[in-house]
Amino acid sequence: MLDWLKLAGCIVLGFPILIYLFQERLIFFPQPLTQDPLKANSGAAIEEVSLEVGDGVTLHGWLAHATVAQEPAPVLIYFGGNAEEVSWLGATAGGYAGWSLLLMNYRAYGRSGGKPDEAAFFADALKIHEYAARRAKGGRVAVMGRSLGSGVAVYLASQRQLAGVILVSPYDSIESVARGVYPFLPIGLMLKHRFDSLSRAPQIAASLLCLVASDDQVIPRPHSERLYAAWGGPKQWREIRPAAHDSIADAPEYWRAIADFLQALG
Repeated sequence: MLDWLKLAGCIVLGFPILIYLFQERLIFFPQPLTQDPLKANSGAAIEEVSLEVGDGVTLHGWLAHATVAQEPAPVLIYFGGNAEEVSWLGATAGGYAGWSLLLMNYRAYGRSGGKPDEAAFFADALKIHEYAARRAKGGRVAVMGRSLGSGVAVYLASQRQLAGVILVSPYDSIESVARGVYPFLPIGLMLKHRFDSLSRAPQIAASLLCLVASDDQVIPRPHSERLYAAWGGPKQWREIRPAAHDSIADAPEYWRAIADFLQALG
């Protein structure tokens, strides 16, 4: 009996320690470059971008211009999910109601250097915005964040004045989502990367389009609803049916909602 108690004690203490030590592997899933948008979308006006963000790290991505003429246009910055390499969105260039699309892979994703980290993602977002504002017509910038990227987008919106914010499958905080998955663990003590969007939302005045999937099993609906309720600016809620967390972008109405929102921003 004593041996069994010792084993149970090791499991009870050891599992939270393992979660704490390896949480980056549970939150971030860096992906290699899947395609070169310049080659895969030869008819589109896509420009390769390398951005030095400090501490010896360079981020890699693309600026997909709104028109083939590459005239200055407002810029939509996209922050992807935790297992999303963003080059695939090069195929959607020109579909954003006259807005150019800036796609920058996170640290360790695609050809970007460095290691994934919440604080680094936030600092990088400010650098990316600085670059986007220089390239945008009239310095006009909006942001779109999907899943994990919604936390980066919310942070940026809390720090910079933006024309609008699009959040896809957003959450209130990673801590809140993790508590739903591991209700028996002291998540508040263990988590290093909290992505606490809920605390930032009330101070944001930018217009919001919130897109959620009708059958999202990864980020349950209540997490998105809490963030939406706390938003400080004008807001729209759109539920895409039928759709799941990973298939929401397969629906034509998803893209129509994005284009309509950007069109309204002007």
